[in-house]
Parts: sequence; structure tokens; C-alpha cells
Amino acid sequence: MDLQNVRKIVKEKYGRAALGVSSGTSCCGPSVPGTTQCDPITSNLYDVSQTSSLPQEAVLASLGCGNPTAMATLGPGETVLDLGSGGGIDVLLSAQRVGPAGKVYGLDMTDEMLALANENKHKAGAKNVEFLKGEIEHIPLPDNSVDVIISNCVINLSADKDAVLREAFRVLKPGGRFAVSDVVTRGPMGEAVRRNMMLWAGCVAGALDENEYRAKLRAAGFVEIGIEPTRVYRAEDAREFLAGTDVDTSLIAEAEGKFMSAFVRAKKPRFPAEQESRP
Repeated sequence: MDLQNVRKIVKEKYGRAALGVSSGTSCCGPSVPGTTQCDPITSNLYDVSQTSSLPQEAVLASLGCGNPTAMATLGPGETVLDLGSGGGIDVLLSAQRVGPAGKVYGLDMTDEMLALANENKHKAGAKNVEFLKGEIEHIPLPDNSVDVIISNCVINLSADKDAVLREAFRVLKPGGRFAVSDVVTRGPMGEAVRRNMMLWAGCVAGALDENEYRAKLRAAGFVEIGIEPTRVYRAEDAREFLAGTDVDTSLIAEAEGKFMSAFVRAKKPRFPAEQESRP
């Protein structure tokens, strides 16, 4: 599927999610229609101690597969960029950590999500937050302007991940950190298995194999690359979630342990020589 078609589908899905935030809609589907079955991909990602100070709408609009703010090292006064910021949960959590001397940008291409995020910013009283409209393949910020890039179950949705990673590298300051949650795959699998799993969780549609993710980060110029699984999806999770639907679950067992949420870390070199000598 080409880039424009992917963007159209993602915009429509995220727009519906923003408009339906009161029902707890998630990009990967928080529940099967007509049931209260919770999706194991999106559930229980944030501790209540983190979210209790946030607007409920920001929590309900969380579309992620992880919690990058819990694993990224953010310091007072730093500038942070969230790629695909949605309703703003990770932006608002990051804003608390960088403090009034810091700045957090949220980038999203969906008008409905941006409207919701700005409402949440106002409710939270966040003065060090700015939401930008744009695409993660074309980040509307200058070169070398950001200390940390975070993202939550968004890069895997892009049809041009190489462009996303090149742009992330461009806007990071020398020594800047890339610290995102994303869905990745591990090991070979048949195309029929991948298609079947996509019916369970649309956010796995463009998931990269972990080794391919590393290779793309290296090609963009990053060093000190690490991929740490945070939640491995079990076949039984999918089977329980899809019970009572029309989805064929006969191939789900073959996906056991091959799809996972992961925390992806990398660094922009401080000096050109460091980049040239990267492994």
C-alpha cells in the first residue's frame, strides 16, 4: 500500500478515535464491539500514579502499545518531540518531567486529535507544550533542535519508515536520544499469519522485524541501538480477544511470541567520527 493510502487510512482511524474518546477508543481496539473484552496490547500501560493528574480524555485517547515516558531518560530543561502525539498523554507526562524550563512538542497529522490534544493541554494547564500539525516523515522543526524523540505505536504505521528515521536524526541535537515504544516482530512467519494478526491488531500491520529496525536506524546514522521487548503477545491473548467474532483464529498459534511491544533506543552521535566508526 502506498504512502498516501496509508496516511488516509490512519487519519480516518485516528479521527474516529478522537471523536469517540468518551468510549475509550484505541488505535489497536480496546475491546471487541459489543463486549467488554480488553485488548492485551493497549491495556495497563500507565500506572495510575502517572495519569491521576492528567485530564481523563488524554488517558482515554491513549493509542499506544507501551509507555515511552516511563523508560526514556528526560531531564529538566530538555526539549522533547513526540511523533504521532494523539490525545497528548505522553506529551503531558513528558512536560511534567522537563519542567518549566523545558519544552515538549507533539506532532500529529489528524485535525481531530490535535483539537483533542489542545483541549487536554488547556485542562492540564501545561505551559511548556506545543502541538504541531504535520507528518512524521516531514517534521516541521529545524535541524539539531530536539534533545529527545519519543513515540508510541506510531512509527510502525508509516509506509516510509526510512524517511521517519532520517527526519528524527535530522532534528535531534548531536548526542540526542531516540526513545520510542513500537510494535516489532521476531523471526520468520508466513504472510497468512501476518494478515490474520492484523485483523486482531491493526497497529501490527507495518511492524518491522527487530533486525530490520536496527538496520534502518544504523542506515539513518544512529548508534548505540537497542531493542528491549516490553510485552510479548501470546496466541491465547488473541484467541480470547477475538472470541465471538468472525475472524478465523486457526493460524493464531503460529504467531506465538513473534509480535511484541518493544522499547527502541538509539542515539545521534555527538561527533561525525563517532558515526563513521559505528558498528
